[in-house]
Amino acid sequence: MIGQAVFQGRVEMGWLIAWALILLTLLPLRLFNAWLQGVVAVTLGGLLQKRLLFGALRLHPDEIRHQGAGQLMGRIFESEAIETMSLNGGVRGLTAIIELIMAGWVLALGAGGIGHALLLLVWMGLIGGLLARFYGQRRRWTVTRRDLTQYLVEVMVGQRTRLVQTLRRHWHRGEDDDLSGYVKALDEVDRTAIILETVISHGWLLVGLAGLIPAFVSGRHSPAALAISLGGVLSAEAAFRNLALGLVNQLLAAIIAWEQVAPLFWAAARPDLHGSPDTAVAAAQHSAAPAKQILDVHDVSYRYSERGERVLDHCNLHVRSGDRILLEGPSGGGKSTLAAVLTGLREPDGGLVLWRGLDRLTLGRANWRRQVVFAPQFHENYVVGSTFMFNLLMGRRWPPRLEDIQLAHVLCEELGLGEVLARMPAGMLQAVGETGWQLSHGERSRLYMARALLQGAELIILDESFAALDPQSLQRAMQCVQDRAPTLLVIAHP
Repeated sequence: MIGQAVFQGRVEMGWLIAWALILLTLLPLRLFNAWLQGVVAVTLGGLLQKRLLFGALRLHPDEIRHQGAGQLMGRIFESEAIETMSLNGGVRGLTAIIELIMAGWVLALGAGGIGHALLLLVWMGLIGGLLARFYGQRRRWTVTRRDLTQYLVEVMVGQRTRLVQTLRRHWHRGEDDDLSGYVKALDEVDRTAIILETVISHGWLLVGLAGLIPAFVSGRHSPAALAISLGGVLSAEAAFRNLALGLVNQLLAAIIAWEQVAPLFWAAARPDLHGSPDTAVAAAQHSAAPAKQILDVHDVSYRYSERGERVLDHCNLHVRSGDRILLEGPSGGGKSTLAAVLTGLREPDGGLVLWRGLDRLTLGRANWRRQVVFAPQFHENYVVGSTFMFNLLMGRRWPPRLEDIQLAHVLCEELGLGEVLARMPAGMLQAVGETGWQLSHGERSRLYMARALLQGAELIILDESFAALDPQSLQRAMQCVQDRAPTLLVIAHP
């Protein structure tokens, strides 16, 4: 409209009214676009969070065993980046691409013709090269930030050890260099982002107008054709502006974050071992009849890496109902590995593990873990940041019933945890864990025993569970376990 008015020296009232109506229409359309974008972002963001949470619960323990708290926290940050950046940035980026296609079509119809449209395509190629460079810089900055988060979190976790075992002048050794590297990487990202946001849109405006100079000088094109070309240039400039805001600031960050989140996303699609629907395991019936064999391990082998030595080499074990088995051996001898294989935490490289003649594929993962319960070593077992009651009954059922709570109280008394509950202001409803009531090493060990016993499994496996107990507590805990466990396998050092 502006170009036509300038070149013709007058303004047609009909076109002016049409232009005003289009501008007025933009207001409700943009309000609707903002509302729809919010609905899509919230809906898809919620679905993404559910999938990532489900995928995190499906990860194998070995996949996260060697990751520190900082690395796991970094994954949480990246998942938030996926949610907040990809949706908004994706909408902006898709809109910008559609606008660029339309702008190229308009430029081809204008005074510049196909050459003007090709000029837009060349400019898009140059911008693509700059975006590739920016992607590399931003990826390096993200890796630096994630590594720095891992380092600082681990330092905070080990703060007490550092204070008492490291010289004061060495407390912050390496932190300054890491922070300097982080700031340097951030400066590179900021400089390139500013250049991109400036060059992408404003640079094209100069290049697009320069492409109109030959058509304007020649005088062979009508004012309408020149106005069409000018409109195409302005339309492409607006598209590049949206591209800079959506792709540079948000979508690229989401693509980089996806590298950390992808394992969680795809883990949610892993098949689960539900077992055969016609297969069920009857509850143990204690009688005077001869004990039946419940667990058979035939020639089981396991190694932690493809080229490593076998931790278990043709291992055989037969467990009968009611057995009390003590498994002794030196550190690194494969005791805990065998327990992990028996409970299904690890898949053997060879051999066969059967429960009452059925393998895990037939029984299913859930049914198998109802029969065999494992209390791992102290460093691999955890007190969840919740109530003491939840930590006791999380493996039984939640919310609990009255009989569950009563049984938990009885077990706590038998294990010597009654004095601990008496000291807690809220009793079993007292919050425990890192952010709650702090339990000692021995108190945690007895909590792990109670948690395993409360699950009602036929075979209870305790790995170094008695190592941190004093003689009196050890005697009480051993008596409780002997009385409560239908079948017991205890792992200990000689």
